[in-house]
Amino acid sequence: MNVQKPKVKPFAISKKLIFEAYEKVKANKGAAGVDKQSIAAFEENLKDNLYLLWNRMSSGCYFPPPVKAVEVPKKGQGTRTLGIPTVADRIGQTAVAMLLEKEVEPLFHPDSYGYRPQRSALDAVGMCRQRCWKNDWIVDLDIKAFFDSVPHDQLLDMVSRHTDQRWVMLYIERWLKAPMQRASGTITARDRGTPQGSAVSPVLANIFMHYAFDTWMAERFPTVPFERYADDGVAHCKSEQQANHVKSEIAKRLAAFGLELHPDKTKIVYCKDSNRKVDHETIVFDFCNYTFRPRMAKNRNGQYFTAFLPAIGDEAAKAKKADMRAWKIGRSSDKSLSELAAMINIVVQGWINYYGKFYPSILVQMLKRINTMLVKWARRKYKRLRTSRRRAEKWLANVARREPNLFAHWRFGARPNGWATRAG
Repeated sequence: MNVQKPKVKPFAISKKLIFEAYEKVKANKGAAGVDKQSIAAFEENLKDNLYLLWNRMSSGCYFPPPVKAVEVPKKGQGTRTLGIPTVADRIGQTAVAMLLEKEVEPLFHPDSYGYRPQRSALDAVGMCRQRCWKNDWIVDLDIKAFFDSVPHDQLLDMVSRHTDQRWVMLYIERWLKAPMQRASGTITARDRGTPQGSAVSPVLANIFMHYAFDTWMAERFPTVPFERYADDGVAHCKSEQQANHVKSEIAKRLAAFGLELHPDKTKIVYCKDSNRKVDHETIVFDFCNYTFRPRMAKNRNGQYFTAFLPAIGDEAAKAKKADMRAWKIGRSSDKSLSELAAMINIVVQGWINYYGKFYPSILVQMLKRINTMLVKWARRKYKRLRTSRRRAEKWLANVARREPNLFAHWRFGARPNGWATRAG
């Protein structure tokens, strides 16, 4: 009697890896893809769904579905397109990303901060701040449509240097070529780019920029320090002449890799402060949603001077103010103060965690707008406060004294006017 041996899969993919990738996708949450299957729906038949994904990937017969195109507002004007894969696709991509990260993380440049473990945008902002104190000039770099422009052939060649697993290369190529499905149902083919929103795009983008920019900068301009967060970067120079030269050379380098510096967003900036006397037209730039510009500071002796410092970005602050207005706190008289706190605290604390790190006084002033909204809420809520704004402000100040931790912005220091003194 012939006993049929189990078929050997073409690719040895660990089931444990697929499960760990699923756990990571679940923790990151995220929207459904073109199949409209949420993570919760995927979990209704979790064991079979994970097995099916593993079996298809191990057999080499997994073909990713189209990526769901979602338009989101860009900082300033316009929109950018995110590509949302299905849950199963995100799990497969995450598995590949986990494998690649183990290989490439030790090789990446220390001043590459985007999408990397143990590094953050705040780390990049902090390092940029220090280097702006030491260098008079910067080149503010912005790559035009980076995630839509990366050439597939060059990217695949770069990735192949870091893995000998054929299935990794096979599926990366398939993911890169997966079409985009618009909200109208229109399917758009892709011959370049790696969509923002896919789980594997961050590590692919970093691999590409590692070769196209980071290592080249270290070799070509070893005395020009830089910080890069994805496609956003800052290069620090000693003179305007050097800055112009560096900018020109970077443009040529990126052009060789199919990329272009954004003509309007890439600029040379003078890091103006009390000791820098050059008159230059551009003394402001944005990096990681922080705006760097000359700002008033105080030294240890209590003397004021002008320093070149980051604070919450102008565009970021504008967006947060719009978010505050959308809460319609003043019209929420059906809610209690505790319910309002529960409604907004998580969001506000997130702003504080990120934008409160550097020059927090700007953020404090912005968050005080919430107190104005709470005064309006109190005047609608309580009859005795309707006729007097001043009385409502005193009432809110009394609440802040009794419960200083009720609101996240109060804990941060953006308390109501008059909170420090008792009302008469």
